[in-house]
Order: sequence, then C-alpha cells, then structure tokens
Amino acid sequence: MSIVLWITAALMIVRLAGELLLSALNRAEVRRHAAVAPPAAAAIMDAPTYAKSVDYTLAKSRFGVVTEIFDTVVLAGFLFGGVLPWLFAQVTAWGAAGALWSRALFVLLAGVVMSVPALPLEWWEQFRLEERFGFNKSTRGLWVMDKIKGALLMFVIGGPLLWALLWVVQKAGAAWWVWGFALMFSFQLLMIVLYPKVILPLFNKLTPLPESDLRARLMALGDRTGFRASTIEVIDGSKRSGHSNAYFTGFGRFRRIVLFDTLIAQLTPEELEAVLAHEIGHYRRGHIPKMIALSAAMQLAGFAAVAWLAGSGWFNAAFGFPRGEMAASFLLFGLLSGLVTFWFSPLGNLLSRKHEYEADAFARDAVGGPAAMVGALRKLAQKNLSNLTPHPWFSAFFYSHPTLVEREAALAR
Repeated sequence: MSIVLWITAALMIVRLAGELLLSALNRAEVRRHAAVAPPAAAAIMDAPTYAKSVDYTLAKSRFGVVTEIFDTVVLAGFLFGGVLPWLFAQVTAWGAAGALWSRALFVLLAGVVMSVPALPLEWWEQFRLEERFGFNKSTRGLWVMDKIKGALLMFVIGGPLLWALLWVVQKAGAAWWVWGFALMFSFQLLMIVLYPKVILPLFNKLTPLPESDLRARLMALGDRTGFRASTIEVIDGSKRSGHSNAYFTGFGRFRRIVLFDTLIAQLTPEELEAVLAHEIGHYRRGHIPKMIALSAAMQLAGFAAVAWLAGSGWFNAAFGFPRGEMAASFLLFGLLSGLVTFWFSPLGNLLSRKHEYEADAFARDAVGGPAAMVGALRKLAQKNLSNLTPHPWFSAFFYSHPTLVEREAALAR
C-alpha cells in the first residue's frame, strides 16, 4: 500500500513541477517581448494596452504559481492525512449499514470541505487581481451568494444523481460501469437543455435581444447559414466581470444564442455578426457532436478505469478506505485522474484549435471577408488584455484556442 502512496506523491510532484516549469517559460517569453512588442502584436494593441496586458499576464502567472502549490499541498493533506477516511466513517455512521444516501452525502461533503481552503485565494483573485486591472464588477455580497447557490445546487442535483449512480453499481452487477456511464451521459445531455433554462437564471438575468437592426442582422445571418435558433438572448455578464463572450446552448428546437452585454457594448454590429458566424461555424462543421462523442468515449473509459481500480483491492485500501467501497473509489478517481490526464491536454487542445480555425474560416466566408472577424478578435484581445506572446509549450498545454497572431495569419490565407 505504501508503494501506491509513493507513486501518487510522485505523480503529484511531477505534475506540479511541469506546471511550474511551463509557467516560468511563459513568464520568460512575455518578459522577452515586454519592452518592444513583435510586429504582429504591435498591430493588434497600442503600446499602453500592450504594456498593461504584459503586467496582467505576469500578475496572473505569479498568482497561478501560488494557487498551484497551495492546491497541491491541500490535496496531499487530504489524501495522505487520513481526513477523508475519517469523514467517510463519520458520515456513513449517520445511516444504516450500506445506506446509499449517506455515501452520496459523503462525496458531496468531501467536495465542499476540500474547496474551503481555496476560498481566500479565490476571493483575492476576484477582488484584488481582477479588480486591479478593471475586470471585477462583482460585489462581495454577490460573490458570497454565488458560492452558497453553487453549494446548494451541488446537493440538490448532485445528491440524487450520486445516489442513482451508487444504486446502479449495486444492482447492475459486473457490468455496472456501462450502465453507470449511460446514466451520467444521459444526465449530461439533459443538462444541455435544462442548464440555460433552469440553472443559469439563478445566477444571471437573460433577456431577449430587443427588435433592432442588430437583431435583424443576426437573425438574417442565421437564416442564410442554415442555423435556426429559438431566440437570441443577452446575459448580464457585466455584473460580475468586464470579460466578454458569446455562445449558443441547447440543440434542436431548444437551441438559443447568448451574447454577453459586455460583448454588445464592445463590438460593432458587423463584428458581432462575425463573432456569431464563428459560433455558427462550430455547429455547421459538426464540432459539437464530435466533441460530445469524444467526451462520451473518455467518460466511458473513466468508468472502466474506476471499475478496475475499485475491484483491485489495493486502490481504496491504500488511502484508508474499505475495499470495494464505490463512493470512495469515485471520489479518489475524481481527485487523482488529473495527475495523468494533464499530460494529454495538448492533444485535446490540438483538436480544439483545429475546430477554432475551421469556425474562423466559416465566419470569414459567411460575412464576406476577414476584416470583421479580425476587428472583433483584436478588440476582444484589447479589452481582455490577452497574452499575445505565450511560450509555445505553455500554449500547447493551456490554450484551447490558437493565439490571436495565429488566427489572423490563418484568416488572411
């Protein structure tokens, strides 16, 4: 059992070392270009904005180092300090022997307890780091309410879902992992429809985009590109952050377009049309079902791995849990799987970047040229103080989108 713990500790140290090395390389690359922006970057931002983006990138990176070390230490404390087995014994004692509800409650409580140490860092990031650069629009009361609502939703939705999953494990026999995957994947598909209608309104206000030239332009774009949406809605993202975004949710007749109010304020109608055309490009090029299928395959593999680990006899016992206790196996797998999957993130980002290039090309063709898309991307980079000179290795591990310089070069082809 000590071998398992030593391997786990080694994996944690290696991942932390990798994260810190990548962060250091990225900071060095940003500093190398800090005094004079490369020509491609200088065309995107004026000198004062570029200098501010450098400061923002370096400040986020330094803070990221603190959070990475802190999170690793906290995880090690919970894994190796006997806290989780103690919590398991306490919570499961509240119910009858083998009660599923108490085991589901244990997983949820463990998640809450493990998130508490990071709250001061999250608060500092929101109300110090983001506020320093003008991005924070939230209030302390709103921040606290978001945390409370998130925790309540986790218990209201996660509790019954975990109970159902443990029930499937109990009733389905050796093939439980196939049925468990079917349950969780079906739930995820259901949430694609329910999230914007039920969950999102608990945190943000969504209002239909009023009748206007902008709405007519965007609806006409949808008609000529074969993208039918039930509605175009505006989300009040500005009450929390100055960052902006656009996306669509749902599928079939439940599909809807969502624009951040900050995005509408920052871009011209032509640029908004190009951004929406990019999002439609993901739909028209089949990226959504492809990513759902990939996610399903990875999730099925994850369930197979949990089944193997839970049946091994050594996995649970190494961390102080009863052998074959599935609630503990699910929790441990959730905590430890990232130690391995982190190293495969460049592969996922490579696929995501391919999709972004394809969506950009679709947008360019849909609006009659690259100018509007380039203008939108440049404004978003300026408003969000994007890092225009990341280190290639850092970009490979952490950027799901190509850099702006790369996107502009592709759009020009």
